[in-house]
Amino acid sequence: MLDFIVNNMSIVWVIIMIVFLAVEAATAGLTCIWFAIGSLAALIAALFDAQIWLQIVWFLVISFVTLYFTRPLVKKYVNSRSQPTNADMVIGKEALVTEDIDNVEATGAVSVGGKVWTARSDTGVSIKSGTVVNVLRIEGVKLIVEPALPRQ
Repeated sequence: MLDFIVNNMSIVWVIIMIVFLAVEAATAGLTCIWFAIGSLAALIAALFDAQIWLQIVWFLVISFVTLYFTRPLVKKYVNSRSQPTNADMVIGKEALVTEDIDNVEATGAVSVGGKVWTARSDTGVSIKSGTVVNVLRIEGVKLIVEPALPRQ
């Protein structure tokens, strides 16, 4: 089996390249196109009957050189459009607990700014409905809150 692989490295590099291209096609962003390019370089070396160690070196060098030089450009231009929202405006605001907050049971909701949000307690303590809380931060689609200090 090992002799077959060694004698047919061009087939091995084609298979590796197809795998990388399939993974690339299955993902939303550019994840492994550089390794497909490295596989192509190794395939060309194999077609010229280069030693296996040289094919592997070509694969690694070309993969990492293309990754190094193109990754910053890809990060800058691919998926660079972010949609700013006003959701962060609720951070620091007071909210009213509309459903008991219990982190263990994964329940809880608060109303802030006329909108109802899923909420979790920052410290893990349960917070009863009707309590006024302060919004500390947003994690995903949940507000992380703590009970507000009573006003004097």
